Amino acid sequence: MTMPARFAPLLLTLSMSLAGCASAPPQPPMPATATSADVRLTAWWQGFGDAQLAALLRQALQANTDVRLAQASLQQARALRDVAAAGLLPGLSGSAAAQRSDSGSSSPVNSFKLGLDASWEPDLFGGQRSAVQAQQATAEASAASLGDVQVAVAAEVALAYISLRGNQARLAIAEANLASQLETLQITEWRLQAGLTTSLEAEQARAATEQTRAQLPALQTGIAQSRHALALLSGQPPAALDAQLAASAPLPQPGQDLALSIPAETLRQRPDVRAAELRVQAAAARVGEAEAARLPSLRIGGNVGLSALSLGALTNGASLASALLASVSLPLFDGGAARAQVRAQQAALAQAQAAYQATVLGALRDVEDALVALRGDRERLARLQAASASAARAALLARQRHGSGLVDFQTVLETQRNQLSTEDGVATAMAAVSADHVRLYKALGGGWQPS
Repeated sequence: MTMPARFAPLLLTLSMSLAGCASAPPQPPMPATATSADVRLTAWWQGFGDAQLAALLRQALQANTDVRLAQASLQQARALRDVAAAGLLPGLSGSAAAQRSDSGSSSPVNSFKLGLDASWEPDLFGGQRSAVQAQQATAEASAASLGDVQVAVAAEVALAYISLRGNQARLAIAEANLASQLETLQITEWRLQAGLTTSLEAEQARAATEQTRAQLPALQTGIAQSRHALALLSGQPPAALDAQLAASAPLPQPGQDLALSIPAETLRQRPDVRAAELRVQAAAARVGEAEAARLPSLRIGGNVGLSALSLGALTNGASLASALLASVSLPLFDGGAARAQVRAQQAALAQAQAAYQATVLGALRDVEDALVALRGDRERLARLQAASASAARAALLARQRHGSGLVDFQTVLETQRNQLSTEDGVATAMAAVSADHVRLYKALGGGWQPS
């Protein structure tokens, strides 16, 4: 069974959990133990066997500005969760006062007071607990959003690195073909001087050489831009990695079955899917909070204090005063504001549910698109490799036979162009296959560790 076919039960499961969100927020699917596929997805770049790529990814995941921004957002969300949780506990405050009063001919009178005030609002109908649950789900969604940023950054670094190595390989191919064409041009010029050929063949050889030479600046520009992109993704100035990445290196290639051996169920671990699911939980909790706001609330408060005419008397002979107060409040008329607030939160829940479903469907499309591209580029690479081998043999035979006068010069030029084109196509297709693996890992949510 192919991987896309196995997505149907997964979509059904996620849709069923979505249907129950209004009454009971769904719990995110957290595996009890990490499987080998989970571990492989967390650091999928290790399967490429490129130490420099792994080092760039580690640096980017630590220093990238988008990652640091998401980390700060997560810290803020966790702090707001703690603020909401503190509302479930009683509050206690202390006070101190000093007063000096003077009335007409009477002697001035000093008074000093110390007191403690306590208050507590019991959560009779679960409104405060719902608020805490909403903030907890929001904090967890923020953590998943951080994971989504990490997934995106890891993919961008890998794609920029593959582009760099791919352009370096294409540059080497173009330079090798240029050297061969320059040799052909030199031979043609010698034959022209000896009267063995015409100036037409010399000009054709020169035109072919310059066409190949014209490809070099574009490839060099692409190499420089890829280095700049990798530096910025790592949180560094654009030229910071020029020296480190100046030397060419092989294009990173994963194993043939590395990505396709990941089970389809791991799509449930995609950070954007988890974040969307947690936002549904938060929205459902806010509905409960809004409904509880329409019900009676109880508040209990009290204070105890000491009062004396001097500071020393506060600990000896001071008068003690205490009070206890309990109050109940019930909204009687608010113009329908509380009921409208419930409807607003219900609408927000419906929006979160729709966004969750859209995220799941988008995730399925991303994976299937990546699989289709990978399958097509693998087949294209195989065909181009066969064509490249034949083109290289044809170019060699054409040069040999032209030297013996068996074929015309136009055949030599044509076979050289075919050789350059097919070799460049092989390098491009190899880079495309590596990039397809990266996009598939991104579509599966690889590159982050669920906490």
